[in-house]
Amino acid sequence: MRNNHIEEGKFWVSPYNFVPEVHASLELPEKVEIHDATLRDGEQTPGVVMTVDDKIAIASKLSEIGIERIEAGMPAVSPQDQQAIKEISRLGLKSKIFTFARAMKADIDMALECGANGVIIEVPIGYPKLKTQFGWTWRDVLTKSVPVINYARENGLYAVFFPYDTTRALPEDLENLCKGVMAEAVPDSIGIVDTMGCATPEAIKYMVRWVKGMTGLPVEIHTHNDFGMGVATEIAAVTAGAVCVHSCANGLGERTGNAALEELMISLDLLYGYETGYRFEMLPELAELVSRVANVPIHRNKPVLGSGNFTRESGIGIQYVMNDPLVMFGTHPGFTGREGEVVLGKKSGKASITYKLKELGMGDATDEQNAEILDEVKQAGIRKKDILTNDEFRKIANAVLSREAA
Repeated sequence: MRNNHIEEGKFWVSPYNFVPEVHASLELPEKVEIHDATLRDGEQTPGVVMTVDDKIAIASKLSEIGIERIEAGMPAVSPQDQQAIKEISRLGLKSKIFTFARAMKADIDMALECGANGVIIEVPIGYPKLKTQFGWTWRDVLTKSVPVINYARENGLYAVFFPYDTTRALPEDLENLCKGVMAEAVPDSIGIVDTMGCATPEAIKYMVRWVKGMTGLPVEIHTHNDFGMGVATEIAAVTAGAVCVHSCANGLGERTGNAALEELMISLDLLYGYETGYRFEMLPELAELVSRVANVPIHRNKPVLGSGNFTRESGIGIQYVMNDPLVMFGTHPGFTGREGEVVLGKKSGKASITYKLKELGMGDATDEQNAEILDEVKQAGIRKKDILTNDEFRKIANAVLSREAA
């Protein structure tokens, strides 16, 4: 693992992330993998529909970036989902291909038919789900799970036991289920699932240690973002020893979405020192593809992907945006395939005007012209309640410069 907080031309994060006192409090595993569920959980975003070709394109890009595992879909949903998973499995991607399955042998058969490497076996364990939605007990869940886990493993699939709504389970239910599974059908790993995104980082760390202690299995973490904690809770799980984090590109997913793939990638690598080898410069390509396919725009201030992340309107420090960006940002724009940008509006200063005139090849202005252009830019920004386009700036600047020349 890396313990440097700065790398010239790439990033400059807090050195306090790596002080011995901080690292001593963490139980970081040697390696962490990302399991991306964009093609299944991401498509469960209301209104999102992905074609077979869409899913192939996204899976290919995920693999090219270096994501270790791709959940290619749930074969039981439709023939189209089956076709997509089969075609993705045939691509020979570096990523392992997983499917999502109910605790039914038929779903395991479909995973095998699709050529998957592994399967996520979902069962309910959250008390509201058991009591109200299904009318089951933990014994019912165990009875349904045991033969399916064993069947999946006997047929060479990597079996992830996925008792969802884990964070709202009764302690005795989760404990009985874990102990029962370990006695009768040991999976390859087990997931802690914060289906409603309602657990704190501290609670997740407690649960990771608890489940590891009960099972001795590798622990995976899958969270939603209802309280804005999706990435934070998954990272917290890693600091308690979880070895696999689940994600969706662009933070897609039901309701408020899943833990965002791109935020997990950059957090694991830059903030916690994992030398992931991910191709961060390709993130804009993936983001644009997923946004277009899902018809879900990326917010301008979205972490990692937002168009405004490396944009500066204030006149203070604009010279660094283009020439020494790590003074102004934690990552160099080029690290994630981006460029810095100076824009104009209400909060601009004289240096912004000078920079923009030069950028657009409009020559120099006198101090008086600069001041006049700046005043008109500010007023235009106030009226528009937004930044100005280059064409809007050109119109203002040309009017001032031509007026002075006359």
